[in-house]
Amino acid sequence: MIRVLLNVSSPALRAGLRALLSSDKTIKVVNDSLDEQNEADVMITSASPVSLFQYETYSASSAGVLLLIYDQLNVQEMRRSYRVWGILPTDSSAEELIAAIHALAQGLIVGTPALLFESESGPLERGPLTERELEVLGLLSKGLANKQIAAALGISEHTIKFHVSSIYQKLNVTNRTEAVRAGLRGGWVAL
Repeated sequence: MIRVLLNVSSPALRAGLRALLSSDKTIKVVNDSLDEQNEADVMITSASPVSLFQYETYSASSAGVLLLIYDQLNVQEMRRSYRVWGILPTDSSAEELIAAIHALAQGLIVGTPALLFESESGPLERGPLTERELEVLGLLSKGLANKQIAAALGISEHTIKFHVSSIYQKLNVTNRTEAVRAGLRGGWVAL
């Protein structure tokens, strides 16, 4: 059971979210009491990123945060957070919202590609990886084998092995699953 805390000021939005989430039997909306706040797995909010960071300083909860926004947001502010997070537009479908809650409960970062990979100041940092390594990591996230990645990029399988090894070293991981998870957490890969 995934416990979800609704931290939204609008009663209409709160009622709408509660109704949408009631369709999924694996999700339970918890109350605003301090005990239940600390037991929440995911918090849905429409608050500003600044108030979210204030929430982090006094909350003992390690709940993932799903931010519902009305317009473009500087994603860099959210990336400063040490907790799991996601960003969705307020007009997201029920299916998108429920999928995002499940992903956050599993420790993934979620959102639409436009919100995750672009900010008002331009593209997000690529982290320690080169452009080619990011391409390889993206194809790894799709479950492709080295031979398939080589064919997709038009380079040799030996070169792919070199790139995969370099990705492992730079991300301090030992396998493909860990590499993809690090890519998701860093915001360099979208599923």
